[in-house]
Amino acid sequence: MSFVRAYLRASTKEQDATRAKGSLDQFATEHGLKIAAYYTENESGAKLQRPELFRLLSDCHPGDILLVEQVDRLSRLNDTDWKRLRAEIAAKGVRVVALDLPTSHQLANATDEFTGRMLEAVNGMMLDMLAAIARKDYEDRRRRQAEGIVKAKEDGRMKGRPENGERNARLLKLLASGVSWKDITATTGASSSTLARLAKRLKSEAGQDAA
Repeated sequence: MSFVRAYLRASTKEQDATRAKGSLDQFATEHGLKIAAYYTENESGAKLQRPELFRLLSDCHPGDILLVEQVDRLSRLNDTDWKRLRAEIAAKGVRVVALDLPTSHQLANATDEFTGRMLEAVNGMMLDMLAAIARKDYEDRRRRQAEGIVKAKEDGRMKGRPENGERNARLLKLLASGVSWKDITATTGASSSTLARLAKRLKSEAGQDAA
């Protein structure tokens, strides 16, 4: 007997990974299926290390269905990691059914071996294509975000982390008093780079006073 196991994923903890549960439930009802278990996690689809996804695969038996809302919920992986995941899915004999992949819907009710193998072949090609598109979308978004940050910095719309004035004032006093960097780091936890920046400021201010 085959089981349907639903996989729900969101990229960050601030996002609702269960958002698509209603859509998966509706699909299962319309196709005469019953979802045996839900596996939910907040992890990037660009990461292969996803505990709940691999727990799902570990629980699966040949012929079970891995149900997802969209292929990108399953993968935004690079080519190497996608091939590793596909190999794991194939080794378990799991059928992937995605709501955004119509060719996979027939797999949910495939009965005879010939039809099942034909559908698996077609669906495998479509899965690879959509996984590649999902990866490209992921990389394009990261590139646009990086370009946006650079442009914002160039335009002066994005500045670095606000200075901790109160902390830096204490550090400046310690530096001016001749306390060693090692002792300051040990007592305040300030980094060497922070101390170097403040020491440079202190030296500059001393030069201005002397002038």
